[in-house]
Amino acid sequence: MSINAHQSAVPAGTGTASVTNRLVEANRRYAEKFRDPGMDARPVLEVAVVACMDARLDLHKALGLELGDCHTIRNAGGVVTDDTIRSLTISQRALGTRSVVLIHHTGCGLESLTEEFRTELEEEVGQRPTWAVESFRDVDQDVRQSMQRVRTSPFLAHTDDVRGFVFDVHTGLLREITNE
Repeated sequence: MSINAHQSAVPAGTGTASVTNRLVEANRRYAEKFRDPGMDARPVLEVAVVACMDARLDLHKALGLELGDCHTIRNAGGVVTDDTIRSLTISQRALGTRSVVLIHHTGCGLESLTEEFRTELEEEVGQRPTWAVESFRDVDQDVRQSMQRVRTSPFLAHTDDVRGFVFDVHTGLLREITNE
């Protein structure tokens, strides 16, 4: 069962230590019933899914996946960054994946950010981030850009089965994006 099934969301201002304690306790309960499934790190379906980190996306349920079916790579926006390419390269070359599924979603927080976010961070902490925000205004176009980054990466061995989608957070449906 999920933590939310037992307890309500943590009120604003509550320390993160209490949230972490809840997670650790949930893990203890999980471990009591855990049995080693006897599988290795190679995904059964030979697929890697790149998706946004948004908490509204339950990828395994939404895609009908079971433990061990896929590699899941998540970041803000589900954009294909250098680190995403790094993870996909390891997934393909060391662990046998052949297909890549990219999933962005409606109502993404990156649609409301700009690269100005980096400047604000620099002013606050005194150091400019080395990474780009990768914000976007058009989710479909950003999926196309992500597909192109995967398909043109010299590090990836398998770029013929790359598909991109937008997940609707209100309906739960995927909408495929083509290379128009």
